[in-house]
Amino acid sequence: MSIFQGKKILLGVTGSIAAYKSLLLIRLLIREGAVLRVIQTPASRDFVTPLSLSTLSKNPVLSDLTDAGTWANHVELGRWADLLLIAPLSCNTLAKMAHGICDNLLLATYLSAVCPVVAAPAMDEDMWGHPATQANLERLRSFGNYIIPVGHGELASGLFGDGRMAEPEEILNFIGGVIGGGRAELTGKRALVTAGPTYEAIDPVRFIGNHSSGKMGVALAEELAARGAQVDLVLGPSPIEVDRPGVAVHRVVSAEEMYKVSVDRWAGADIGILSAAVADYRPIEAAQEKIKKTGEKLTLELTRTTDILKTLGGTKSKGQVLVGFALEDNNERANALNKLQTKNADLIVLNSLKDTGATFGYDTNKITVFGRDGLELAFERKPKQQVAKDIVDQVVKLLYV
Repeated sequence: MSIFQGKKILLGVTGSIAAYKSLLLIRLLIREGAVLRVIQTPASRDFVTPLSLSTLSKNPVLSDLTDAGTWANHVELGRWADLLLIAPLSCNTLAKMAHGICDNLLLATYLSAVCPVVAAPAMDEDMWGHPATQANLERLRSFGNYIIPVGHGELASGLFGDGRMAEPEEILNFIGGVIGGGRAELTGKRALVTAGPTYEAIDPVRFIGNHSSGKMGVALAEELAARGAQVDLVLGPSPIEVDRPGVAVHRVVSAEEMYKVSVDRWAGADIGILSAAVADYRPIEAAQEKIKKTGEKLTLELTRTTDILKTLGGTKSKGQVLVGFALEDNNERANALNKLQTKNADLIVLNSLKDTGATFGYDTNKITVFGRDGLELAFERKPKQQVAKDIVDQVVKLLYV
């Protein structure tokens, strides 16, 4: 049986072009067995009609505090619902919610609600990035409200950036976690995860690489998203297909490509987990044509790749949590602790090549986590999805210290 079966959902629709998505969201919720009532702000009627909302929700749509001499009881509505979902949340309504302004039925109901409140913002990139908007979002979070991360993509203005309302399927997944008592402690946080190998070209057909599958990094990205984070997954050459709400996949091939994307996304991230097996060296110059077999020996001149973990550690600001991985086969503990200090990481996850079923290609892993405060936690071998939970648990602890 669906977790939404019989649940009373109060949906608030505000004045945003993204209001059309509320129709799709209503269909999903009704299909899942939810009991749905809709409040729309007067401004939202320019984008979606009451008739459409009422037809799909199977209930009359509420909009005004008074209608034909009758009063819409906002206190009753706020106590009726198991969850108040505002999707889309416009910049205007966000500001009013943050400051307790009560000039329409939706805002009156919000201020009367005794149930969890979840909001899915939708606005243009510049509005989203404005300090006033970000301050208002933080106020809502401080009230205990849940904020669903916005998407990155084409916006109504024609610009391309942050501010897109989450897709209906993403919203359904998110509120399912809230209703089911799931963990949403990373709501509103952004995370960077690197995963998989890198391939360093020797010529058009050959490369220097390794056997990393990317499974550990993908599991970490999915666990972060499951807890509410918006994740940028920088994935090297890997056959894994990732289709998880909240995870934006950036496909790369070389260490330099991974470095550039990671630096770009780290600037706006709260969490960085660098699990990729990045090549330490690359050919100084890749041949433009396939190298022919002309002699008994071939000498390649290599140079160091840029150290992504060290670079991010050097720019890490207060409030950011950075996690690195160390794959070792000798002096394992000492090397992991050295990496923790020299790279300015907050946590280092140690893998040992001596542990069976715990390195490249396996579905399981065995790790020890080291922290700057003396933390040393050793875990038994377990599926990588469970390992991801263990690692993210430690990240959450650091994030909210």
